[in-house]
Amino acid sequence: MDFDVKDQGLAEKGRLRVEWAVKSMPVLRSIRERFAKEKPLAGLRMAACLHVTTETAALAQTLKAGGADLRVCASNPLSTQDDVAAFLALGENIPVFAIKGEDKDTYYKHIHKALEHLPQVTMDDGADLVGVLHSERRELLKNVIGGTEETTTGVIRLRSMAEKGVLQYPIVAVNDADTKHLFDNRYGTGQSTVDGIVRATNRLLAGSNFVVAGYGWCGRGVAMRASGMGAKVIITEVNPLRALEAVMDGYQVMTIEQAAPIGDFFCTLTGDIHVLRSEHFKVMKDGAIVCNSGHFNVEIDLESLAKMALTARQIRDFVEEFELPGGKKIYVLGEGRLINLAAAEGHPSSVMDMSFANQALCSEYMAKNYSSLKKTVYPVPEDIDREIARLKLASMGVTIDVLTAEQDRYLHSWEMGT
Repeated sequence: MDFDVKDQGLAEKGRLRVEWAVKSMPVLRSIRERFAKEKPLAGLRMAACLHVTTETAALAQTLKAGGADLRVCASNPLSTQDDVAAFLALGENIPVFAIKGEDKDTYYKHIHKALEHLPQVTMDDGADLVGVLHSERRELLKNVIGGTEETTTGVIRLRSMAEKGVLQYPIVAVNDADTKHLFDNRYGTGQSTVDGIVRATNRLLAGSNFVVAGYGWCGRGVAMRASGMGAKVIITEVNPLRALEAVMDGYQVMTIEQAAPIGDFFCTLTGDIHVLRSEHFKVMKDGAIVCNSGHFNVEIDLESLAKMALTARQIRDFVEEFELPGGKKIYVLGEGRLINLAAAEGHPSSVMDMSFANQALCSEYMAKNYSSLKKTVYPVPEDIDREIARLKLASMGVTIDVLTAEQDRYLHSWEMGT
């Protein structure tokens, strides 16, 4: 079997860590049990470009149980957990192409290795797999019946492709499911991002000025958790509605230009390019800590910072020090890549349980319905979203009310007034 991992000797460690994660993923476990019986993905060739973590391994096991013929590659050069990659290759016989810290050339070589599988369904986290498929490997498009996408950044890219008429097959925007973005993006990103910052720096958040760039669901989560750690949170935004919401949530809201001189920590979560630029680096405090929790490392203009710097050195794992003229030092975490996966372990498995349940069920949906779908981006079907929420509540021992017949009739009528 063809695969490329860092160290095959890590497989047993990976197996144990995956076992630990699966204990907190009851929804995905129940889907896996059904998939093992029904085989809804039987014979389907799948290529998954995802963060290779313990939770992703649980998803891969579920897809394999459903009959899928699966290949996996990394969706970010720093997000792979090498022990998990080794376990998937040696313990589950799933071809994996992922090494933590791989360079750009290796990263894209691994994507091409996943595509050599001639996939019929793609599963993406950031749309790099889809991008390569539509630009460099167009001859493979004839095999593809559909796909899924995990992230806000990826959905933005795919919707742009659809609007421009270049998307060649239907894709379900898993990120837009309520059981994904309301929980994974907010609670998962919130906890794991703060976890990554603290692991990388061991700096105290309490009393600091913590600048969050972008108040989408991920930004909301990071702001919430940083505030909970005692930080004074500052929000920067371009969307007036989100900025207003941040004000009402009790945060300071200002421009990035205003925040740059006073911030102690900066975290970008916008999905856009060059949010932090040279004019901001020039006025930052000595010792300012800069990181990103958006999907790509383009949110921080690292090239400009490197040109401004007199020296650069690695001072801690995942911490690079840039010394600017005058002696001021700025610290960049995790090469500007996803700090929650670069320096920590990503989202807790209990929240990824819902996200990857969406991936599994939307793969099944695509396998059953692709022939009636157009070449565009689709929302997650509401019945899938609600079923995942129901299963999650049941696993937590939570019960909710059911409408009476009278209440149901009232909600579907117009005759009764005041």
